[in-house]
Amino acid sequence: MATRSGDVDPGLVTYLQQAEGLSAEQVAQLLNHQSGLLGVSGLSGDMRKLLATDDPHARLAVALYCYRARKYLGAYLAVLGGADAILFGGGVGENAAAVRAAILDGFEWAGMRIDAAANLAATGREGCISAADSRVQAWVVPVDEAQILAQEALAVVAA
Repeated sequence: MATRSGDVDPGLVTYLQQAEGLSAEQVAQLLNHQSGLLGVSGLSGDMRKLLATDDPHARLAVALYCYRARKYLGAYLAVLGGADAILFGGGVGENAAAVRAAILDGFEWAGMRIDAAANLAATGREGCISAADSRVQAWVVPVDEAQILAQEALAVVAA
């Protein structure tokens, strides 16, 4: 996430409260609004801004983001015993070819090979980004997250 911490050791919360003297509200603010891409880069939680700079902290934030996504993708592929396809959607997934490439780099063991040209061409639009000989397909699929959330909320209210 742009400003959220992701996985943290549970002991971190009490450490921040006891050793750093932070209140529960301050810890919540730190972990939910001052961490993630923003916390690592010190610049922004916006991936577009981080990709547009050569700042070493921004590069570290992007690399860590990609590492974490790769870690989870690999874990899910292991648990599922593979997959037929990998989908990228949402702001970063739809618009950051470099991030998609970094996440999928090295997944040949799982049958995934990316097509660099197709990956670039799919920026901001739907497209298959896997190589023709890839056993696992990779796709960019535009998602209107706000519309989906609104539809789900309407279904709950109507029930």
